[in-house]
Amino acid sequence: MTSKLDQLKTMTTVVADTGDIEAIAKWRPEDATTNPSLLLKAAASDAYRPMLDKAVAEARRHGGSDAEQLTMATDMLAVLAGREILNLIPGVVSTEVDARLSFDTAGTLERARRLVELYDKQGVDTSRVLIKIASTWEGIRAAEQLEKEGIHCNLTLLFSFIQAAACAQAGAFLISPFVGRILDWHLASTGRDSYPAAEDPGVLSVSRIYNYYKANGFKTVVMGASFRNTGEIEMLAGCDRLTISPTLLQELQDDLGDLPRRLVADTASSPDQFGTIDEKLFRWESNEDAMATEKLADGIRRFTADQIELENRVRQLAKAA
Repeated sequence: MTSKLDQLKTMTTVVADTGDIEAIAKWRPEDATTNPSLLLKAAASDAYRPMLDKAVAEARRHGGSDAEQLTMATDMLAVLAGREILNLIPGVVSTEVDARLSFDTAGTLERARRLVELYDKQGVDTSRVLIKIASTWEGIRAAEQLEKEGIHCNLTLLFSFIQAAACAQAGAFLISPFVGRILDWHLASTGRDSYPAAEDPGVLSVSRIYNYYKANGFKTVVMGASFRNTGEIEMLAGCDRLTISPTLLQELQDDLGDLPRRLVADTASSPDQFGTIDEKLFRWESNEDAMATEKLADGIRRFTADQIELENRVRQLAKAA
């Protein structure tokens, strides 16, 4: 008998949702994805201390104001972590642009290009790097331009169908719809304690997006993210990619039950149709979706808070050095 994790790997690319080097070495996923929250947590480990030291040293050599050096140090830390992760996996790693640039297309473009340049200077094959950007209108426009430049993007903090449709029209390489955070909102708003996995609002959202993409020939990869339980993962078996925390990876590894495929590209159908999505339509549809509006804003705030906390940690290290 094989575990549900092994069965899942036969139909879906498994991605590790962690910045923990030791966890990635243990699970050996195809790809890995990080964000400021994961990097902040990982940076407290001994494994990251040499990277922190090097990032601070590189920022000092780069020069500029204290603020510029701090920004460079945190970008450098993300790149050094990404390089270390790529040494452990065969696929790609996602590195996130500062969430404070979520409504700044030009700023996102500048930061994304710098991250790619830093990876290149570290000897990394930049085709193995995805730049992670919030799925705002401005972020999607930045991703559209970056894709034209050959820089692949992971559009994150995605909660609504209009975000997904706009990302596909923009030619984004990959999207990360947040299953668990969608569930969180519905639980809080309805007062329910739980949903059956087949009725989980996050699962239904990703299934709808997947079927729309496949039925309409969009090449954008669908990677479900932010899972709260293995039931959500099991209901999305067959999705292009799923990014899963080490805790849930362990649960899937320990479960020897049968795992049927739920999503199949060849038989996908969708009633959804969109013409060209312009800014007016995007903002209107976004405004009509209270869950997506609230969770996007909350996600940006959370990532920003963790980015600031990470900067504080780097600042303290720089002063002590």
